[in-house]
Amino acid sequence: MLASARPPASFELSAAEARRMALAAQGFSATARLTRQNPFGPALDRLHVLQIDSVNVFARSHYLPVFSRHGEYDPALLDDLLFQSGDYTEYWAHEAAFIRVEDRPLFAWRMRDFAHRYAARAEALRPELGRVRAVLADGGPQLVREFEPARGRQRGPWWDWSDTKRAVEILFATGEVVSAGRERFERRYALASETLPSAALVEVPRADAQRALVALAARALGVATLADLADYHRLKTREARGAVQALEEQGVLVPVHVRGWSANPVAVSESRARPNAWVHRDAKLPSRLAPNALLTPFDPVTWYRPRAERMFDFHYRIEIYTPKAKRTYGYYCLPLLVGGKLVGRIDLKADRAGNELLVQAAWQEPKAPAHTAEIATSLLARAARWQGLERVRTTGAGNLQLAATFAAA
Repeated sequence: MLASARPPASFELSAAEARRMALAAQGFSATARLTRQNPFGPALDRLHVLQIDSVNVFARSHYLPVFSRHGEYDPALLDDLLFQSGDYTEYWAHEAAFIRVEDRPLFAWRMRDFAHRYAARAEALRPELGRVRAVLADGGPQLVREFEPARGRQRGPWWDWSDTKRAVEILFATGEVVSAGRERFERRYALASETLPSAALVEVPRADAQRALVALAARALGVATLADLADYHRLKTREARGAVQALEEQGVLVPVHVRGWSANPVAVSESRARPNAWVHRDAKLPSRLAPNALLTPFDPVTWYRPRAERMFDFHYRIEIYTPKAKRTYGYYCLPLLVGGKLVGRIDLKADRAGNELLVQAAWQEPKAPAHTAEIATSLLARAARWQGLERVRTTGAGNLQLAATFAAA
């Protein structure tokens, strides 16, 4: 629709069209497959950021977006790309996330903001900061436990971290230190100047960088409100608004009114007379799109909860930090996408000792399609194979009953 010709000055989309456009922009299609030449590049380019999370009850979160979009693959190959190729690095791009090394200069302004925010802490930790710099310069990439002195293991008040951990995290946030891979999910730290190419160490002016980040967010989201665009790289609304205005003047973003989207305090307007969102000029509106997938809680489709609720009428909250007795759905529920709509959530755990994927609870939304259980069964079987597990076992908890469909399968 939009990629074949210049978009009109403004236009309207139905809520269903907006969903299709958004999912297409996120890389969901019936024909998407991994290629041998560049298996992960297309998916990672679309997302731009791959959020990292330490929870490993089923699978590390950064593995899931590729699986959700393309099916089974060898996670070791993704590890090689992210940790060994030199093409990717980690930074606070949304939360902690993988980004292309070439995009790191777009966050130089954030590094300067962190330096200002942590100035008092840095002053208090000046001796330890100097020691960490010297140790990494002399010994190269290391885990914190490898260069943390025994005396430094006395935990401090900031997240119960030692002074060494506090110092190295300040240096990571301010850009002096980078992750040079992980071991058992612990970062191996290195000096940025000794690890990254010189082009990754330059500073892009703040306004230029934020304009580029909003354009990347718009490409990844397809159609988005100002709040959506700001959240993607965690920009302040005021700064995102300025970037949106500039990109609209350049024709990169096109105003649109999405019918049925609820009022948003930072959107322009919900009236029919004025746009309430923008589309990227390269966005496409497929005639039909009906993807089925299990999503990580930290997938861009769901990570900004107001967008998920507005676009899919799906109220989602992760309950990892909720006491067990107060949880509604489960510890680590994966949103369930069926027919291009979020219609359920499944609490998963990989029981590697028992060689089975445990479905601790399965839930469906009131308007879930009749074949939701069959789709969920197929996706869970695929997830088990992907993780090298022989069986899927369900407890029967929740209102999405899977036992009969598994028996039939």
